[in-house]
Amino acid sequence: MSKTEKKEIEKKETLFYYENGLMVFTEAYHLKRGYCCNSGCRHCPYGNKKK
Repeated sequence: MSKTEKKEIEKKETLFYYENGLMVFTEAYHLKRGYCCNSGCRHCPYGNKKK
């Protein structure tokens, strides 16, 4: 497995990361949780993103 492939897998499995001191949940996190929180999350897989 190449380094690029490993990074892609890590990226998909990551549940959150910090950006500008804020916790940002990933699509994988939302899918694992199993429902939409209706907060307009950046990586919402349920179509409820902020506009």
